[in-house]
Amino acid sequence: MHRDVSLGRRFGAITLDWLASYLIAIVFFSGPGTFLERTAHAGTPALILFFTEYFLLITLQGASAGHRVFRMRIVNFEDGGRPTIRQALIRSILMVIVITAITYDENGRGIHERFSKTKIVLTH
Repeated sequence: MHRDVSLGRRFGAITLDWLASYLIAIVFFSGPGTFLERTAHAGTPALILFFTEYFLLITLQGASAGHRVFRMRIVNFEDGGRPTIRQALIRSILMVIVITAITYDENGRGIHERFSKTKIVLTH
């Protein structure tokens, strides 16, 4: 039986994934200049990196880097197995549209989870 995952853990995991993507974008893809100048140009590359990292790791391992650190994983809502490629794609697209990732229903599931038919569970 899996326990409910707190919003704090969820927030920590997505924050870690976003910060990692943003840092990689600043270092490798935002051009020359000072740190502040590079930061201003890192938004789109960070978004692309976040989507790519999230989609690939959810598809291949069932968990992003942030999920692993906070001891969580993504599962198929119906059978508890690994998410399909389609589920991972839908979930990843909706994670990039931040409002769907922070809007929850009465059962504590985000819009991105309902549309992708996935859920997040704790690992041991």
